[in-house]
Amino acid sequence: MSHIPTDLKYTEEHEWISLKGKLGKIGITDHAQDALGDVVYVELPEVGDKVVKGEAFGSVESVKAASDLFAPVSGTVVEVNEELDDSPELVNKSPYDDGWMIVVEVEDESELEELLTPEEYEEQVEGE
Repeated sequence: MSHIPTDLKYTEEHEWISLKGKLGKIGITDHAQDALGDVVYVELPEVGDKVVKGEAFGSVESVKAASDLFAPVSGTVVEVNEELDDSPELVNKSPYDDGWMIVVEVEDESELEELLTPEEYEEQVEGE
């Protein structure tokens, strides 16, 4: 079974977010990277771009498929993981640590309440 950290919130599309103050760090889950296979390219927004909850903010390409990345919350991108340009495999090796994707300044923290808890996400993954 995939590793599901208990201190994060999740989307049904397999993104995670960790919140520190108003800053939300976003990436894809262990389950998602496992399903994708070897990641070969990650397309991410620029610092200053706006992301909208539920809308695509980038994509991940693997040897098997390309998959959109969906924003768990709305906000402004304040940091992008530049390491993924040269080392997209970090998404596979370390989806919750080195393989994070963007940090956003969260506009509306109430949006977080609509995300899945670790327990709810685990149930979803087991049901797939």
